[in-house]
Amino acid sequence: MVRDTGTEALTRLAGERVDHRFKGLPPDADGLTVTELSAQRRNLFTDGFTTPVLALSAERLDHNLRLMETYATRHGLAFAPHGKTSMAPQLFHRQLAHGAWGITLAVPHQVRVAREFGIDRIFLANEVVDPSALKWISSELDTDPAFRFICYVDSVRGVELMDAALRGAARPLDVVVELAAGEGARTGVRTEAECAAVADAVAAVGTLRLVGVAGYEGEVPEADPERVHAWLRRLTALAVEFDKGGRFSGSGLDEIVVSAGGSAWFDAVADVFAELPELSLPALKLLRSGAYVSHDDGHYREITPFTRIPEEGALEPAFRLWAQVVSRPSPEQAFANAGKRDAAYDLDLPLAQVVRRDGTERPATGVEVSGLSDQHAWLRTTPEADLEVGDWIGMGLSHPCTSFDKWQLIPVAEADGTVVDYIRTFF
Repeated sequence: MVRDTGTEALTRLAGERVDHRFKGLPPDADGLTVTELSAQRRNLFTDGFTTPVLALSAERLDHNLRLMETYATRHGLAFAPHGKTSMAPQLFHRQLAHGAWGITLAVPHQVRVAREFGIDRIFLANEVVDPSALKWISSELDTDPAFRFICYVDSVRGVELMDAALRGAARPLDVVVELAAGEGARTGVRTEAECAAVADAVAAVGTLRLVGVAGYEGEVPEADPERVHAWLRRLTALAVEFDKGGRFSGSGLDEIVVSAGGSAWFDAVADVFAELPELSLPALKLLRSGAYVSHDDGHYREITPFTRIPEEGALEPAFRLWAQVVSRPSPEQAFANAGKRDAAYDLDLPLAQVVRRDGTERPATGVEVSGLSDQHAWLRTTPEADLEVGDWIGMGLSHPCTSFDKWQLIPVAEADGTVVDYIRTFF
């Protein structure tokens, strides 16, 4: 059976009823569908939302989608943003509407989610050796001629396991050899000679088709512009050598995939991919950055390439976590009702940004998040901090991936607090 384009699945999603499963939503919204609740255009601050509640900025989300579309187009890059950041099919489809070639994912479960919502081009940035997962992916390929799926291979043993699971498939599985970013880095083949051995193993089986090379420059040890550019040139040189050796000669192949690109060095990817010489087939220069969609107020704000190329624009942090001050035991300390269950904390603690009281918003002067418990934010306050029990405090977060995964239904709010949509996640 060929799946629909995702419209029907998204419509079913919009028909899901709001209830106790979804943190922060107004209690009196229970029983409404997401569509009905969206149509009410409730205000995040005055219409019954309870703290803690995570919100996405409608304006900043749109800005980030447009900026990366423009960047990829300007630099001749195809774009498959990493969907593991949000695991939100609504955002997948917005990314596709903004020119994305497809969606990158990390594990088979994520592929199942994407397929349920009609995503027909998927790049899996990992080697898959689980036979059940491989058989399911193969069945998707066999039943849907429009489905394009590419994944890594990084070992001869992996090729053997994939081949054993895929025998009898009508379509071969497209694979790219993953070049490791260096000794001690994450996954990937360590040397070019070993890459050739993996490619030979692929050529020896009928269940796989070699379509390109890929890797992740974010794992380059002691990364700096010189080291990252050097590794990316190793990757493009590998593509050239494989092409000269006739390794990209699989049946029906019409392009060669060269892929890299996290959220820290996509400017280097653009630089080096622009140098790629002409190959025997057109090159699909595939960028995979994912954190841009929400950006953040910490780690990615510091490492984004737009700090090096400000003339190309700037991403805007779209998340804000709202909590309420529930205790003010001393002039030096306060506690808000959001903690590790609600906020990303694996890279940096949340950043206290604004305080709301009686409809007025002001900077969170003198307020610092000093720690998190499961359900509390520890706030350190200086004498200039004007903070009372009952105040709402808005916090910026660091690391989009571990922000999205704590929330199943996220309000999308305009600047004045009007909630215009809700983003459903699937982790």
